[in-house]
Amino acid sequence: MTTLDPRVPASADTQGATIVGVGMGDGPGPEVMAASTLDGNKVVSSDGEHVGKITDIMLDVRGGRIAYAVLSTGGFLGMGDTLHAIPWSALTLDTDDRCFVLDASAERIRNAPGFDKDQWPSMADTQWGTSVHEYYNRPPYWAATRDVVEERGLDSPL
Repeated sequence: MTTLDPRVPASADTQGATIVGVGMGDGPGPEVMAASTLDGNKVVSSDGEHVGKITDIMLDVRGGRIAYAVLSTGGFLGMGDTLHAIPWSALTLDTDDRCFVLDASAERIRNAPGFDKDQWPSMADTQWGTSVHEYYNRPPYWAATRDVVEERGLDSPL
């Protein structure tokens, strides 16, 4: 069994969020955390601008993995917000600053395709999901996981 060191960035082929910093709170984490503890976390762009907050973490229930984080940008007191599906692998959890860093500039995030809180896309649609992952230069989470399973074989331990 491998223990993850939060001071060591994940490799490029990892499909999870990278963890940086040495900040540790009480309880579990940062390797395994309740999704609810991440809701409301600030998101900062790669160029250091506060771009929004995490409002939801979407699970691929059948696949048993995180599909997307939902980023809320703009608006005031929940009115006029734009929501964006963010590939989990595009995020870095900064435990020192207690925020996520999104691997995209603030301008790119502002120009990202988004959706309204009352009209969510079909997140199980692989064509839609592929376009989201391509926008953030990430391989689709379902393809990357399949490749790892095929590489290791079904009987190989993680």
